[in-house]
Amino acid sequence: QVQFVESGGGLVQPGGSLRLSCAASGSDFSNFRMGWYRQAGKQRDWVATITSGGTTNYADSVKGRFTISRDNAKSTVYLQMNSLKPEDTAVYYCNAISAWSATLPHYDDWGQGTQVTVSS
Repeated sequence: QVQFVESGGGLVQPGGSLRLSCAASGSDFSNFRMGWYRQAGKQRDWVATITSGGTTNYADSVKGRFTISRDNAKSTVYLQMNSLKPEDTAVYYCNAISAWSATLPHYDDWGQGTQVTVSS
């Protein structure tokens, strides 16, 4: 079982930037596609995916503003968020991506997440 620890959230003004990090435990990190998700209400939504080789995919709402990356040596995935909008306000989580889906999470257990608040 892999555990995830997210960090880097905070309060930022509209148009600002933040960089989130997610440190994963376990030895299989480099084999997984990794994803970022966010939850502003009851539903947790997929944000971005990166394959083990570095290919990326994004939700339409963040395309062109967010960049996902990974460092397999550090078992860490990042989310660079630019041009932030109030609607980006949410708790952000990472997880491995299910082998059977382009966006669904692999693990049932989640980390504590990191709060991002975009407000003036």
